[in-house]
Amino acid sequence: MPSESPTPSHEPVRLKVATFNVSMEAGNYRAKGDPLDPNRLAQLLADGEHPQIRNIAEILQRVRPDIVLLNEFDYIADPAEGVEAFLRHYLKVSQNGRQPLDYPYYYVAPVNTGVPSPYDIDGDGVASGTGGDAWGFGHYPGQYGMVLLSRYPIDQDQVRTFRTFPWHRMPDAQPILNPDGSPFYDTDTWQGLRLSSKSHWDLPVQVGDRTVHILAAHPTPPVFDGPENRNGARNYDEIRLWADYLNNADYLVDDAGQRGGLAPDTRFVILGDYNASPTEGNSRPGAIDQLLNHPGVNATLRPESTGGALHSPDNPEARYHTAAWRAQVDYVLPSQYGFTPHRGAVFWPVEGLELARLVAGRGASSDHRLVWLELDLTGP
Repeated sequence: MPSESPTPSHEPVRLKVATFNVSMEAGNYRAKGDPLDPNRLAQLLADGEHPQIRNIAEILQRVRPDIVLLNEFDYIADPAEGVEAFLRHYLKVSQNGRQPLDYPYYYVAPVNTGVPSPYDIDGDGVASGTGGDAWGFGHYPGQYGMVLLSRYPIDQDQVRTFRTFPWHRMPDAQPILNPDGSPFYDTDTWQGLRLSSKSHWDLPVQVGDRTVHILAAHPTPPVFDGPENRNGARNYDEIRLWADYLNNADYLVDDAGQRGGLAPDTRFVILGDYNASPTEGNSRPGAIDQLLNHPGVNATLRPESTGGALHSPDNPEARYHTAAWRAQVDYVLPSQYGFTPHRGAVFWPVEGLELARLVAGRGASSDHRLVWLELDLTGP
């Protein structure tokens, strides 16, 4: 690995930052009726031949972000079989004549999805330890994980994670109530629940002598529950965790025991699939607005695409959509401090054009689209 940042100190820097839910979880590779194989992604990464993963690599080679968060990339504990295999067999290999792409730095860590809990989280009367009773919904540990790839060094010693943060420690957490107004969870379950459905990562990336904090997460979809809307509550509060982190809230304690959030005048970019739209969908009202309207966030440059607009021509919001199921849910949100947004887009080729093959469906690449921003670094 290179020992120095590719950017000289204090020179102007234009940083391209992206997020992409890549649907690289084992369920996407299972034929109908076949059992779910938790090792399927590792098998497919080993030979460089799978068409969906090749298309993911081609999209990345075309956009060429400096930093990119990949959501729904199954957690594989051995990097040689996971992220490094993806780099070696797919990204560093030309796809359809595109220039190979290398990321000398990456971050990967365990997530809550599929990890057994002792509780009946989904309320069906059985504490099964899997599916809705895992710490985060999943059928095997690491399903729907995430990976950060970077051209710039990641300060591994200063990484902070909030995978085990107890939900009940968030003041005024969203209520989860039965239709009669009674609490959905008993005291023991509520005291034991984790907030993050996957994890929340603060990853300090060194761009020359400046630090960019990548705030990465993938909150649960606010659906697939009952009238108590437990997933809607969790989605709202998972998003709120970052808003409170930007406010340096004292109640926050990371997995290493460090308290608080970001200091003022800290450069950050929030990345991920947040499963919440400001105008559409089923998230609780105001969920994503906690970030879009936060005084420390600059959400003025809203990525868009012609492909999305034509996908839903009667919907005025369609040009901002980031998922084939017609909503804006994937975000690149820079801080007000330390950045000037330059331009951005959603990678969504227009139907009928040659590149539309890359987004023809979840089997072609993903049901989400890559979202990117170019940001000019300013200040010290």
